Amino acid sequence: MTSIIFPGQGSQFLGMTKDFYDNFVEAKDTFAEIEDSTNIDLKKIIFGNDDTLLNITNFTQISIFAASISIYRTLERSFGFDKLQINNMLGHSLGEYSALAASKALSILQASSLLKERGELMNSAIQPNATTMAALIGLSCDEIEQIVKNNNINVEIANDNSPAQIVISGLNHEIDSSEKIFISNGIKKFIKLNVSAAFHSKFMIEAQNKLNIEIDKINFVDPICSIVSNYDASINTSINNIIKNLKLQMSNRVRWTESILEIENNGENQIIEIGPSKILSGLIKRITKKIDIISINNIQDLEQLKKL
Repeated sequence: MTSIIFPGQGSQFLGMTKDFYDNFVEAKDTFAEIEDSTNIDLKKIIFGNDDTLLNITNFTQISIFAASISIYRTLERSFGFDKLQINNMLGHSLGEYSALAASKALSILQASSLLKERGELMNSAIQPNATTMAALIGLSCDEIEQIVKNNNINVEIANDNSPAQIVISGLNHEIDSSEKIFISNGIKKFIKLNVSAAFHSKFMIEAQNKLNIEIDKINFVDPICSIVSNYDASINTSINNIIKNLKLQMSNRVRWTESILEIENNGENQIIEIGPSKILSGLIKRITKKIDIISINNIQDLEQLKKL
């Protein structure tokens, strides 16, 4: 059985999915649908020569969604859902919305509307440069939590990406002052991230509450496969549970390591990463050796999958 995964913010790059757009009607139709529903010129943002707009959260999220769904629709048309034997879908942060759209829990138009709102809310959630995030390389989530507790560091774990990559969120000065403490306690690398705010933390609560008003307006349906939620790493087919977790996602930790271990424990033996870059595949290789991973980023990847 197979799980499909979708990437989040940070996977974007200029020209992503251009080969799919040029060669597959499914990709062209996907771009057209999302552009019509959001009034955002995705082709100009993604296929242009300047990544300034692409790297603004307002546009990054909807652009990655468009790229991911374009590839997924092409994959589904090429193979058929049944032949792919998809058991679960999950995504990292905004990728969870890609998973919900791909699983038919909500339409492309509904997901586009929510992600446009989500990007705008997250980008304007707090005063610019007041909060930030940092990636910590070399220790596990439990080890980071212990360092935070022992040293009374005022930061939150935002992403448990792998047993050796954790992302923290907090006020800018708190993140800066924590660097020496983490380095002295065994962190190999401390990398401040180029983000507009401290995502997946208490600083997103107000934005999450505003987004939840929009989520409540959406008519979700039961997905055609299980969804693994970021909020608690649970496997769900009940749309009520999926919505409940989605409404807590933006202001809480992305439990990616736990999510991958959960599908492994559930008997999964193959993951297909759909979308720009291959960041999640790299993380998963650090989480488990028991699951085969395939990344589909370009047409060559798709053709390679057909040969398997």
